[in-house]
Amino acid sequence: MISLLSSTEFTLLLIFGSYLFGQWVFKKTRFALFHPLIISIAIIIAFLKITGINYETFEQGSKFISFLLGPSVVALGYLLYEQINYLKGNVVSILTSIFLGSIVGVMSVIILARLTGADQMLILSLEPKSVTTPIAMSISLQSGGDVSLTAIIVLFCGIFGSIIGPPILKLLKINSSVAKGLAMGASSHGVGTARAMEMGMIEGALSGLAIGLMGVMTALLIPVIHYFI
Repeated sequence: MISLLSSTEFTLLLIFGSYLFGQWVFKKTRFALFHPLIISIAIIIAFLKITGINYETFEQGSKFISFLLGPSVVALGYLLYEQINYLKGNVVSILTSIFLGSIVGVMSVIILARLTGADQMLILSLEPKSVTTPIAMSISLQSGGDVSLTAIIVLFCGIFGSIIGPPILKLLKINSSVAKGLAMGASSHGVGTARAMEMGMIEGALSGLAIGLMGVMTALLIPVIHYFI
């Protein structure tokens, strides 16, 4: 029985099934804490605890999902190609906003962590919080952080940003589709991009662009910031 429950086929069924159930619950309630990702994580954790299946076994069965993280980000390039006209005349402003967003994303972690007395390993793990999971884990590994902690923080930053991002943009009266897309992608990466795509095709395309640029900028900036700080 355990061999069946820990098989790749059942693992994928569990992942997709729990997420679809989470989507159904969220659509019914529209309650922020019932985000599909939060519900699916809770279901999977409960399943592993009840069955006694260890995480390493579950990870082996879910490698296909992990593999798709990279291609899914690249696939967003097609959306960007369809909205390429919105890049014309905005290249400098886009690069500037992503550059500043990368600095704020990293420096906010360093400043808050040092004010609260966090150790260096925690700081290194949290620095790439605003970058999509595959890139963030790679940055954390090279810096000496805890990759597992980085993955969790990135996930919850994405969920948090996707929930509070649109209301904040509305409160600040930001109406530009380009600005909204960049903000969602730069602050809450993949999950935020999914939310941005619900806002509109332009927002989704620019959010996808922000994911890639934030990854590159953050990967380049972190070693430089470590050198001076």
